[in-house]
Amino acid sequence: MQTPSIREWGREWGRSGRDTWDRFPNPVKRALKVLLWAVGILFLLWLILFITKGRFLERPFERIATSIVGREVSVGGDFQLYSNLHIKFRAERLVVANPDWAEGERFVDSKLIDLRIDILRLIFGKVLFRQAALEDTHFALEWDKAGARNSWTFGETRGEPFRLPEIRRAAITGTTLAYRDPPRRLLADLAFAPIAARSSRFGEAIGFKGGGTSMGKAFRVTGRLESPDATVAGGRNDLALRIEVGDSRIDAAGTLPGATELDGAVLGIRARGGNLATPFLLLGVAVPETRRFDLGGELRPVGNEWRMTKIAGTFGESDLSGSMTVRTGGVRLFIAADLASRALDILDAGPWIGIPPERLDSMGGKGAITTEGGRPRVLPNAPLNAEGLSRLDAQIAYRAANVRTGTIPLQNLQLTLGLDNRLLTLKPVRFDFAGGTLTGNIDLNARRSPVVTRYDVNLSPVRIADLLRGFNVESSGTNGVLKGRLHLTGYGDDVRESLGSANGRIAAILPQGNFWLRNAELLELDIGDFVEAALGDKLKEPARIRCGLIAFTVKDGVGRADPIFIDTRRNVIRGGGRISFKDESLDLAVEADAKNPSLFSGQSPVSVGGWFAAPTVNPISGKLVGRAVAGGVLGALISPLAAIVAFIDLGDEEDTNCGPVLAGASGAAVRAADKAAEKKTSGG
Repeated sequence: MQTPSIREWGREWGRSGRDTWDRFPNPVKRALKVLLWAVGILFLLWLILFITKGRFLERPFERIATSIVGREVSVGGDFQLYSNLHIKFRAERLVVANPDWAEGERFVDSKLIDLRIDILRLIFGKVLFRQAALEDTHFALEWDKAGARNSWTFGETRGEPFRLPEIRRAAITGTTLAYRDPPRRLLADLAFAPIAARSSRFGEAIGFKGGGTSMGKAFRVTGRLESPDATVAGGRNDLALRIEVGDSRIDAAGTLPGATELDGAVLGIRARGGNLATPFLLLGVAVPETRRFDLGGELRPVGNEWRMTKIAGTFGESDLSGSMTVRTGGVRLFIAADLASRALDILDAGPWIGIPPERLDSMGGKGAITTEGGRPRVLPNAPLNAEGLSRLDAQIAYRAANVRTGTIPLQNLQLTLGLDNRLLTLKPVRFDFAGGTLTGNIDLNARRSPVVTRYDVNLSPVRIADLLRGFNVESSGTNGVLKGRLHLTGYGDDVRESLGSANGRIAAILPQGNFWLRNAELLELDIGDFVEAALGDKLKEPARIRCGLIAFTVKDGVGRADPIFIDTRRNVIRGGGRISFKDESLDLAVEADAKNPSLFSGQSPVSVGGWFAAPTVNPISGKLVGRAVAGGVLGALISPLAAIVAFIDLGDEEDTNCGPVLAGASGAAVRAADKAAEKKTSGG
């Protein structure tokens, strides 16, 4: 069989192709012709652009760009726009004007911008710069004073948060960036320039430095970004960054997929300094102050979130571990955190309620006490930063296995902090101590002025013996418990103002239990019972409490005893007076009446005065001194035995109905029950 020649094979292929074409329906033929023409035209356009480098598009580009962004766009030098695997854009002396409200005239002012844009990404609506070269380029990023518009969001729409463009490789010379954000009080200026690479593995290295102010606090930034050499396959960009603000320093180091591609990056972070609230000022938000801190972890940017994991370190004398996520792009910054301490030193919690950390560092626990007008003050008066709260939402969980207090140890501290548009909640705050649990819910509403704070605290029964041991007081023979409730509403921008204007009620309830004799006898100064117990070698004989209530009704920051009432097997103890959150003063008096006759009973009040930070107890009141003088006069005029008459207690008290007392009722209800018991006894 003879092999066909090339000419014969071509004629045969042509006849076959025509037969195939003839078999296509006419609509298909027309569609194929349109497609072929389109491909041909596109190829012709590409060829024209490639040959001319698209320089003839300079003026159309200026007109179209000016129309799209709504500002003047001009090119004063060479212009190129064509495709060669990727889209190439090159413009010399490119200027993009700022909007009329901006302080600066130009948003972009560049000697040269040279870009390679990924075609496939662009087809799917995403922009990736394979390469970017900037020479003497200046960017001015600015928000307006209302925080509604910015210079990089074109048109009349609301300003969008700034997002770095994705750049794989960058070569930057003599380039600066200015950022102005008046609502967040953030001003920054950065300069970029090429530097020597640390290794031959890197093709380019860019150094940057600058500074500014955030929330009135100055900061400095330095760093370097090294891009891999083009001949190194799969190379990643190495970033080293340092931020210094006040006496705090943040160091970050790691690798980026691209020069500005953050997704997929892993950065090691270490932050240390005198106060953790200081570096948070860079975010334009206010967080509680801390003592000196040293924390590390790993930072992973994912979309609009910055996820910090493996947090480990210390603040003050306490350890801290956990994770935190900072989310941007919303109306307000959002922080979510899950943090824990094995051991929390109580002094390290002081700054959370406004005690200056500097005072705690230099003075220890005494740093919580200040002197004003010659009197000690312990309630902190550091004002709440309502402005900082307005820029932040949060959901933070914190746990501490143990809390070191120096007196009564606390365990299993748990708190959940929520912040939603200036409404701050602590729901719940709870910890265990002395066999019981304190649980509190606190709502702090900074949406109103002044700030409204609601305190709701419940104390489940705690063992009084454990409380006494915490203060090195002998507690043998004591098995009573104490429970309580606090419900207050206060107004003011700090703890002192809030409690100083508070209204509500505070109550501590003593159910039935035994107490060491000497702790109870002091209230009545019952010399006879004390001598009897001493002679009988019964110093640790328990005094039996039937019920007790120590309560205060608080109005405008002043709590009046309502009531102080304790019913024991031998005595009925009553008290009165007030405590003031306004000036932190104490003015109380407690007096006991015996149920059984006692020869040596000095039934005069025990006064409690002074201040929250320096209370005084005076068991020898003026009334008791008067009775002692009367007894002395009688003894001098009649006989020594007559002096005893002034100290005789007739023992006319009866047992009280404990129902209202154990319910924490008001003083009126307790007094009614007390009188009812007396009438019942006298009637019987």
